[in-house]
Amino acid sequence: MAEFKSGFVAIIGRPNVGKSTLLNSLIRQKVAITSDKPQTTRNRITGVYTGDRGQIIFLDTPGVYKPQDRLGDIMVSTALGSLQEVDAVLYVVDVTMEMGAGERFIQKTLMELKTPVILVLNKIDLIPPEKLLPLMEEYSSRMEFAAVVPVSAARGDLTGLLDELFALLPEGPRYYPEDMVTDQPERLIIAEMVREKILQLTREEVPHSIAVVTDMVEERSSDLVYVGVTIYVERKSQKQILIGKQGSMLKEVGRMARRDIETMLGSRVYLELWVKVREDWRRRESDLANFGFTGE
Repeated sequence: MAEFKSGFVAIIGRPNVGKSTLLNSLIRQKVAITSDKPQTTRNRITGVYTGDRGQIIFLDTPGVYKPQDRLGDIMVSTALGSLQEVDAVLYVVDVTMEMGAGERFIQKTLMELKTPVILVLNKIDLIPPEKLLPLMEEYSSRMEFAAVVPVSAARGDLTGLLDELFALLPEGPRYYPEDMVTDQPERLIIAEMVREKILQLTREEVPHSIAVVTDMVEERSSDLVYVGVTIYVERKSQKQILIGKQGSMLKEVGRMARRDIETMLGSRVYLELWVKVREDWRRRESDLANFGFTGE
């Protein structure tokens, strides 16, 4: 009988390199929100892959960048802290982006680890094939990797990446039930689904000035669940943008989010959204704690 392997794997990289898309593709289900904006992921999201060979618990971390406020400090601390408690690290790079100070900072951090690191060159479908080998050589010249795996997380087959991970992981137990894909609380996932739609629909200063809290999830009948969510912004002007003319923006956020929430809950959903102003919440320790950002 083949041995059953298991372990914990951190996914790290600069903002907007495709870490959350990679996580969702690896476990074949959406547990992390995605958008075209940097710093989409704020919390450490756990995704669980279970197959015949074993079980991998992935930790999708916030992107590593130079923080601009207390929330940023917490996000970077969360990302780097995850590296101390895993069996392997996936270092994700966007091949369309130039290697800069951000990459060198991450590489310096990874070189100090004893944990094996796999370099994942993501978005290879967006560059000419002849550019791939020079990129592999450039990154490999800077530090030693357990493996280098080119992928397109949004489109490609990730079997090769899973093969490399199972080659590194030790024999171990099944930590989670076979049908479980995340350990995130239901309320947090709902809040993230709402936040994802806001990221997709808004521009300017709004996207990263919002915090979303699920206040209530209540079964009202055999096929209807009531969900109440509050969206916090930092300025009255942001509240006006988010609500939109005659409530049009907020209605569209609700329509799009409700579809995802219904898929997750397997039931019809009545989604009610409120928008409140909490000035400079990203800089206030009390507000950050209330919204679930603790830096631990």
